[in-house]
Amino acid sequence: MNISFDYPIFFIFLIFLICFYRCKREKLKIYFSKTSLLPKKIIGRKNFLPILIFLSSVLALGSPFSYDSILQNPKKGRDLVIALDASGSMGSEMDGKSKFELVLELVKKFLQTRYDDNVGFVVFGSFAYPASPITYDIKALQFILNYLDISIAGNNTAIGEAIKVSVDLLKKSSAKEKVIILFTDGYHNSGYISPKDALKEAKKINAKIYTIGIGEEFDKNLLKKIAQESGGKSFSAKNQEDLKEIINEIQKLEKSPIRAGVYLNKKALFEYALIFLALLLLIDIKRKI
Repeated sequence: MNISFDYPIFFIFLIFLICFYRCKREKLKIYFSKTSLLPKKIIGRKNFLPILIFLSSVLALGSPFSYDSILQNPKKGRDLVIALDASGSMGSEMDGKSKFELVLELVKKFLQTRYDDNVGFVVFGSFAYPASPITYDIKALQFILNYLDISIAGNNTAIGEAIKVSVDLLKKSSAKEKVIILFTDGYHNSGYISPKDALKEAKKINAKIYTIGIGEEFDKNLLKKIAQESGGKSFSAKNQEDLKEIINEIQKLEKSPIRAGVYLNKKALFEYALIFLALLLLIDIKRKI
């Protein structure tokens, strides 16, 4: 079994151990405002308790954990942002459900196979906003999808803004492969930035854009241009089966290394440090009563 710490930087506080040996009570006020709580003789046969309390506090702050070994993850992944059109028109029916419901269902299934990807969400309508930062936490992403609804960002369609907000999420990415998957069923008619300018921003960070037009009434030419100029592909989905086929094709995107290592059988130990600290404090309190 191996031991490590999530926040080893807190061990810098150990430098204050010097004060238990060297600092006079007047100087201790620089670091400890309530010096009256400290025993008159900091070090002594019966006064080692303050040091143990201090060490336990630092140990708990460091957040220790145990693990068996570190597995170097050979998987390849990419940073990916899914931009979802939530405008009013996405409420129209397709195969017995709203377009928005169908897209959410497929995105949830898509996420289940993205164990080695960083994924984020952007939702857009009259404006666009990041519904989730880029993360490995697939469960959290699934949870967020359950709370999205039609018209949550207005009833118009800000395609340019959706791309720009997606690019902003990807700017901090260190992955080679950066991808935006954009679902929409309309024409760009809102937002603070044009699709042309947003596309320029995407090209600066080498982000591929895969556009998926849903239904019949969407700007095929615009979506095709966005995809082609960014190195992606443009798709058209007239029904649920089309959407499934498109998602399957996108699954075949080229991957790039993104993860480092994974701790095997990681178990947090800071609770034990806190329990030990609590016992020491109780002993100290009882001793002073």
